[in-house]
Amino acid sequence: MNWDVPLFDLNFDAAEEEAALAVLRSKWLTQGERTAAFERAFAEAVGARTGIAMSSATAGLFLAAQALGLGPGDEVIVPSLSFVATAGAIAQTGARPVFADVESSERPLLDPADVERKITGRTRAIVAMHYAGWPCDMTRLLATAVRRNLAVIEDCAHAPLAEWGGQKVGTFGAAGVFSFFSNKNLSTGEGGMVVTNEHVLAERLRLLRSHAMTTQTLDRHEGHAFEYDVVGLGYNFRFDELRAAIGLAQLAKLEAATAQRAAADGRYRAWLQDFSWIRVPFSRCFLERSAYHIFPVVLAEGAPPRESLMRGLRAQGIQTSIHYRPIHTFTYYREQFPTADETLPQTMALAPRLLSLPLYPTLTAEQQERVIEGLRWAAQERRAEET
Repeated sequence: MNWDVPLFDLNFDAAEEEAALAVLRSKWLTQGERTAAFERAFAEAVGARTGIAMSSATAGLFLAAQALGLGPGDEVIVPSLSFVATAGAIAQTGARPVFADVESSERPLLDPADVERKITGRTRAIVAMHYAGWPCDMTRLLATAVRRNLAVIEDCAHAPLAEWGGQKVGTFGAAGVFSFFSNKNLSTGEGGMVVTNEHVLAERLRLLRSHAMTTQTLDRHEGHAFEYDVVGLGYNFRFDELRAAIGLAQLAKLEAATAQRAAADGRYRAWLQDFSWIRVPFSRCFLERSAYHIFPVVLAEGAPPRESLMRGLRAQGIQTSIHYRPIHTFTYYREQFPTADETLPQTMALAPRLLSLPLYPTLTAEQQERVIEGLRWAAQERRAEET
């Protein structure tokens, strides 16, 4: 379907085209010098010592967990209100994801108090997912982690350049993992990045990313090495030069694109004040700088059913989505890691009422006005059907 107002849209232009063409003309496509340049530039942008590019953020989460030694018998506390990869990457290591609640509908972020309640003698780590681009309370989460000797992995898929207390997310824990999927703030189609300030962890991640080989293809191509050893059981989670080139072009736009997202976020907030049946989360945030990745709203009392609203908006060419169905409610997780809904009261009360509206850098005020009027129209149509 061709949407008049899509949920997201790429801000690609000639910069990305020229970057990709330069790679094709170079005839070197696999992980190489552009990837290394992208790793350095991205790490600098988020205030980290080292960046290790990955084939996906999911691969990055998995490799970070494995490099930290997580495995069978261990428990890792994760939010249920997240994309499934947050828990799936942990489960792939053999560790058990333990689902924690969010703070509230105002702050649908991992609740430090519930994290404390969920810690057992087997808990080894916490995954803090910065939902919608808004940072978790890293002060409290880190205090708990230090006191209980737990590792912290930050799931920053939504949050490049976001800050908590003036420090960029991804730099609080042992590792921060970013996504470059098509709908992310910085997009290369697929791909991700793990950042860390720990040298030993960075070296471990680099080895595991490419079959645990001691030298890489580019080293051998340039004559810096003629053979390699394999020092462990690794994977093929490598990045490539096409995505690195596009990533560098996107990174150059990221600050400006974030400002555009912030402006669109502000317009929505101002215009939605007239809706008694819509609540906008993150209205009282003082320590945070958001990346404004998505714009979720909460349907309050008196709102039309969510599916009815989504159908009404679709009829007007406006795309919406849901972020997210709680992970613990999916069939696989119910069977393998059963979690009672009652242990996640805030998540279960909030999830059926979440609706994500379009948000991206090139979203115009006129398009947002269409979304606002579309919401009014869809609500009126629903009420007319009921009378």
